[in-house]
Order: sequence, then structure tokens, then C-alpha cells
Amino acid sequence: MLSPTNRRILLIDPAIEARDALAARLQMLGFEVSCASDGAEGAHIALGMPPAAVVADLFMPSISGAQLCRLLNAEPATADVPVILRGPEGRRHRFWAERTGAVAYVIKGRMGDLVRALSRFVNRNPTDGFFTTLAGDGGDVRDRIAAYLDAALFDSVIAAEVRNLAVCESFDRLFDLFAQFASQVTSYRWLAVVTDHPVRGGIHSRPGQRELAHREACLALDLSPKAELMIVEDEDAIEDASGPSAIVRPIMFGGTRLGAIAMGPRTGSESVDEKLVEVLARELGGALRTATLVEESQRLATIDSLTGLHNRRSFTDSALREVARAERHFDPLSFILLDVDHFKLINDRYGHATGDRVLQSIGRLLIATRRRSDLCARWGGEEFVMLLPNTAEDGGLLVAERTRAAIAALVVTDEAGSAIPVTASLGVASLGSQDSLDRFIDRADRAMYAAKTSGRNRVCVAEGPHENAGLKVVAQ
Repeated sequence: MLSPTNRRILLIDPAIEARDALAARLQMLGFEVSCASDGAEGAHIALGMPPAAVVADLFMPSISGAQLCRLLNAEPATADVPVILRGPEGRRHRFWAERTGAVAYVIKGRMGDLVRALSRFVNRNPTDGFFTTLAGDGGDVRDRIAAYLDAALFDSVIAAEVRNLAVCESFDRLFDLFAQFASQVTSYRWLAVVTDHPVRGGIHSRPGQRELAHREACLALDLSPKAELMIVEDEDAIEDASGPSAIVRPIMFGGTRLGAIAMGPRTGSESVDEKLVEVLARELGGALRTATLVEESQRLATIDSLTGLHNRRSFTDSALREVARAERHFDPLSFILLDVDHFKLINDRYGHATGDRVLQSIGRLLIATRRRSDLCARWGGEEFVMLLPNTAEDGGLLVAERTRAAIAALVVTDEAGSAIPVTASLGVASLGSQDSLDRFIDRADRAMYAAKTSGRNRVCVAEGPHENAGLKVVAQ
């Protein structure tokens, strides 16, 4: 074991006169100095007999100080040896030196700064004498640097590609593009990404192997076998029916776990894939966090915070698309507008907090009873709307009557626990060939008003899109 007071410095500088002068001054200050004229020679000396510190030029021919620093930091024998880089003044040079792993960057000619840097780091990291001396000339060092830089370059390219996914505005799009990229750099049976809050995820597998991939991914990620995950299927995943155990790594961002990535490797590729999955997991955190924030901001912009339904603006945007689609394909489309009966009296008698509970109860009811294709929203105040694709007038009437009955059966209590009677009046309209969205909604609105004036707690149907069309009242 080398002495903890080891003060042997390796000085690397291509300028012989300047190097010798600096070495003489360091020796006067009590340091033992070994010299090298270039990075390859210096690396060979450092790896063969690790010094207490290395002082090298940032810019050197053949092997730069930055490359040398990265190599020494990567080698077990010199991982703890502090490297001080010297060069011209400039923030860019200091930034680059620090990013390569140097403990300090000193402007050439500033002897005091160099001595202070050496005083801070020499003796703090005593080196271990258990190492292997390199044989041969500097060619071996160049090979090792080339191999390390190739690996570092590959990692940096992977990292840059994954970081670019931060432009994705949704998890689904992020995972799809991520799987497309990952399948280009390695082959696997399946790839999965899952987030912790909220729990959602995606699996990339080969067509025909969905169930196998889902089962293995859920087991690896500790998910319920019934977990609903987005499936991406294409020929990029390999068709091996079995392989080694899944490689699982957490996805972190700023010290916080966001989720996990899992890969079902193919036989013989585990060691390579483990390193790759480490890089993917490390870099995916930023992109995943960005996509989650964008999705959440979009959700908040489109969702009514009280009821959890879409807000009016979001509903209108979606309804315009549905009307255009229905007209293009000649599909039926129905619209329901409902208004809570005597809502002002509920607020006045029981308080606004109770009124909010009524609206929340209706929101939960609509979410629970709607079809996946239906659009439900809070239209404003105590009004709610439902858009029913591929639904003719009879179907719209059936949904409206079922909704009316369910609202009447709701059990909503006030602060004292007393039940509050809740009913609603509903208007139904089916899309006509000449209807715009505004006219479509207006006909449902007039039908709802007719339900109000004819006794409330009932459904009225607008009979046609014409200006003087009548109303069909469906009694309670």
C-alpha cells in the first residue's frame, strides 16, 4: 500500500521547457514529479503506477486531456486519482474540463491556483498498490481509450435520442416512439414501460405474442395480471417464445422514481442489454416527466374540476369532429342536454357545498354509465351534455330515460345526513342533414326547456331539424 502522504505528481505537457520549469517549481514545493510528453505516455505511466494526482494540458496532440481524464476515471486502478487540467482562460474550457471529470481547471501560468488545487486533492484519495502494470507501449493505452470513447459515444447517442422524446405530449406517443427506437439498437422479445402515478404502461411485442408478453411484463413489474396496458405490436420485436429473465430498472428523475422499464431479452444478449437498459432508464426519466406534465396540463385544461367530466370547450372541440364524421359517413348521432331541476332551491336551502355534492354525484353517474365512445361534459352551472355516436333517436331516447331514472334514484345527503330529492329534465335531438353543431345543440336545448315547462323530471325529444318542428314529450 502506498503511503497516505504520497505526493507523487504526474505532469503531462507537450511543451518540454515549460513542463520542466513547472516540474522544478513543484519539486521545490515538496512534490515528487514524474513527467510525460503526451497523453498516451501519461496514461501508460498512470495506469502502471497510479500517482497521487495528474496534472495535464486540456489540449494535447493524439490524446487530449479530456480523453485522458475520462479514461483514468473509468479504470479501476486510477478511478480515485484526481486529475487537474490546465489550459487557456475561458468559461467553455472550464465547463468542458469539469464535465470530463477533472477535479479542477487551472489557467496556465497561474502557479498559485495550481498549488492550491493540488493541496486540496493530494492526500485526500490515497491510492491502493494493488494494480496491474501495463505491458508494451502506448498503443495499448490508445486501444483502451478508443474502446472507452466508442462506448461513451454510443451511450451519448442513445441518451440524446431518448431525450429527444421529451417533445412527445402524451405517454402513448412517447412509448410508441421509444419502442421504435429501442428496437433499432437491440433485439428483444418484449419491452415494457410503466409509470407509478398514475399507473399506466405500454408493451411492445411481436404479433401473436401479446398474452405471453403481457404475462411476463406484469410479473417482472409487479403488476396485476389484469392490468390494462397499451399494446404496440409489430415485427420489430423478435418471435422467440422464451428467453432469460426480464431486465428491470427503475426510471428516476431528480431523485424521484417515476416508474420502471423492463425488457424480455433474447438468449445470449443479457450482459449487453443490461447496460443498455441502464442507459435507457436513466435518460427516459426526463422525457417521461415532461410528457406527464404536458398531459396533466392538457387534462386540467379540458376537465371540469368539480365533476371530473370534460368542460364545455373540450366537449365542443370533440363534438365538432364527431358531427363532421357522422355527416361524412352518414352515421346517426344523438345529443342529450340535461338540467338539474330546482337546483337554485337546493343551493339556497342546503348550501352550495351540498349543491356541489349533487353535481359531483351526477358527474360520477355519467362517467360510470356512459359507453366508451360517448362524450359527457358539464355544459355550465347545473347543465350536462352527452353526445352519443352511432346512436339514432330511439337509442338517444333510451339513454336519456335511463339517465333520468338513475338521477332520480341518486342518494345525496346534506350536512345533517338528510336525503335530498334530485331530478333532472332532459332534451334529446338527433343530427339532421342540415344541422350545424350550434343548431344541433339548440334543438336539444329547446327540447330540454319543454321538459322543464311540462312538469320536470322527464325527457323531451326534438322531432326534427326544421324551424317549426314539434317536440315529443316523454312523461315520467
